[in-house]
Amino acid sequence: MKTNTLTTHHSPLTITPCEQKDVDEIFLFYSWATQLQKSKGMVEWPSFPRSLVETEIEEARIWKLSSGDTIACVWSITFSDAQIWEEKDKDNAIYIHRIATRPEFRGNNFVQRIVGWSKTYANSLGKKYVRLDTIGKNQKLIDLYTGAGFHFLGAFQLQNIQGLPDHYKKNKDCLLFEMEVQ
Repeated sequence: MKTNTLTTHHSPLTITPCEQKDVDEIFLFYSWATQLQKSKGMVEWPSFPRSLVETEIEEARIWKLSSGDTIACVWSITFSDAQIWEEKDKDNAIYIHRIATRPEFRGNNFVQRIVGWSKTYANSLGKKYVRLDTIGKNQKLIDLYTGAGFHFLGAFQLQNIQGLPDHYKKNKDCLLFEMEVQ
């Protein structure tokens, strides 16, 4: 049986913005996520530019959930996602992207914790919705996100993929999820 560091150490979980010193580790998380996607036959994340992550850190838009000194999970947010959400992007929302978990911490339902944090954060900014998307019709992800409180809005064909990361170009079926903050 796999030992879970989270339950073994009983360290408190904290959510804080990532720092520039975390960049290399964030890319390690992306590598682990891509390996998992590949092993499950999912649409794989491309290599993201280092400048993207560095900018997100400067703008306090990439976050980490830590257990003690160990980063367990990372994700990014944005306040606009017009190419994916099209007309609905005019709504007042935050958008979650690139959730990645350290392999030994998988199975700890971090999506629920991210959702709780996201709702509180969005509310503090006067936002009405928390949203996320995924590519490809992956029933396990649909179940995970709806189980965390998101409403599945369906699969949509992206109209304008120019400039989006490559995984959006490989499969234009984009699954959209949202929840109201209050």
